[in-house]
Amino acid sequence: MIDFATARRHMVDGQIRTANVTDRRILAAMAETARERFLPAAQAQLAYLDLDVPVGAGRRLLKPMVFAKLLQALQITATSRVLDVGCATGYGAAVLARLAGQVVALEEEPSLFRHARESLTGCANVTVVNGPLAEGWPPSAPYDAILLEGAAESIPQRLLQQLADEGRLGCVLGAAAGAKAILFWRSGKDLSRRAVFDAAAPLLPGFAKPAEFVF
Repeated sequence: MIDFATARRHMVDGQIRTANVTDRRILAAMAETARERFLPAAQAQLAYLDLDVPVGAGRRLLKPMVFAKLLQALQITATSRVLDVGCATGYGAAVLARLAGQVVALEEEPSLFRHARESLTGCANVTVVNGPLAEGWPPSAPYDAILLEGAAESIPQRLLQQLADEGRLGCVLGAAAGAKAILFWRSGKDLSRRAVFDAAAPLLPGFAKPAEFVF
């Protein structure tokens, strides 16, 4: 029988602190959120390993280190309105609920949406919504921060349009070797970007690069 509390502590100390995640709020939120609760029973023993854990329907939770470093780059505060794109079973939204003022957790896969809605019952500052990931969730925009819980092969323009002034979007851009975690931020009408760290993540539905025609 796995001691999940001990495994969670080892994850924080061995995977996250060592990756230069120094934000104490993030460390505390991940130490307090039971990741195994957001996995199918057959996958629970994988909850705290250094990998993208499968949750069904071809989807995975982000590797803990990648997830934590993206959160740190987004600089989420207690008053932030956050859009969590591709929330899957709701783990990321549960962590965000401890950091932000309001969280909109977006999922398009029906079975994952139902899992997230059930898992996040009781999180008063989280709203779980169902819709295409690439469209974001305009009814609750603008957002101070947008997190993609997976990779995009091209710049997510529709999501960038939903950022508030001084808002930030964090994602893994690229789905092959050489992919990087990118931070976008809006200042008035201008958008800027910078690479934050090397990373790899599973490609999210709707974020594949359009096919190129060859003549």
